[in-house]
Amino acid sequence: MLNYDTYKRFKISLDFLLKFKYGSGLRNSPVSTGFSLDEQGNIEDPTNTAAVMENTYQLGPSKQFPVSAVSDILKEETNNNLQEVKYEAQRCRELTLTLCEGIRNRVKELLIPRYKTVVLVHIGQLNGQGMQISSRCLWDPSSDTFTSYSFKNSSLFCSATVFGVYFE
Repeated sequence: MLNYDTYKRFKISLDFLLKFKYGSGLRNSPVSTGFSLDEQGNIEDPTNTAAVMENTYQLGPSKQFPVSAVSDILKEETNNNLQEVKYEAQRCRELTLTLCEGIRNRVKELLIPRYKTVVLVHIGQLNGQGMQISSRCLWDPSSDTFTSYSFKNSSLFCSATVFGVYFE
């Protein structure tokens, strides 16, 4: 965003150049400036606006979230990445990010229209303790869903969850 002083200097310079070239300023010139001021006096650039899309009037998903395919992705990714791993705090911190990104990319490859996906991965040391993981959100039970998978080896456990939330 440009501030007002920069805009004013730009406008004066542009007016001068256009008067010099065309003689009468902006009225007869083929160039017009497309800036406007907001409430704080900052300049808004109209080329930096979001695209406006037509309404589809689609109230529900045309295709349901593929829970079984996403479950298979969760199983493959966790088994492939964690099978022989021993628990180390720093290594597992990096593994959670790697797993989240890998799962997210593979779910995106399914090209599920109009669904937002949220991927959560928890990795912890296996010491015989109990653990409960819960989540809460507001959703439509007819179109929104989730799937999860739990993995254990000799030194760590992993819980991976993918939420599929329909975006109208």
